[in-house]
Amino acid sequence: MQQVATLKENPMRKIRVEKLTLNIGAGTDQNALTKGIQLLSNIAGKPPVKTITQKRIANWGLRPGLPIGCKITLRGQQAQELIPRLIAAKDNELAESCFDDYGNVAFGIHEYINIPGVKYDPSIGILGFQVCVTLERPGFRIKRRKISKRKISPKHRISREDAIRFFKEAYNLQARREE
Repeated sequence: MQQVATLKENPMRKIRVEKLTLNIGAGTDQNALTKGIQLLSNIAGKPPVKTITQKRIANWGLRPGLPIGCKITLRGQQAQELIPRLIAAKDNELAESCFDDYGNVAFGIHEYINIPGVKYDPSIGILGFQVCVTLERPGFRIKRRKISKRKISPKHRISREDAIRFFKEAYNLQARREE
């Protein structure tokens, strides 16, 4: 009898969702910003934070301290529950250009009513927003820690192919190529 070696998957190579960020840019229109805050509160169940300008751009009517958008970051179980609904709004299909070389996935949702379970709100109207999902592996803490920060080794980084494979397995996503 031959001994069959069982290969265990390396737990340090396992990919997980670090965070999910939802973002709406309203520009200088404060009415659109109020609607965006209400929309993100309805979708995520938490109040978002306003994004504030840092620079003065006279041609666009921007000055430092002016709120121009809102965003919300979800982690853990809340992110895990919301990602399948957001992907379903895109018909479980994303372009390969939505994936970058560092394990991030970003796409836009043109109309929030496409998200399953979200009803149309006449006070908001039709709005769209950006979705960004950040993936990581165990050990990525070394790039954020306070003492002795290090870079992530190229072998440990998440490639575009790794991210696409993760989304196909975890969320039944179809990645399409652009011609």
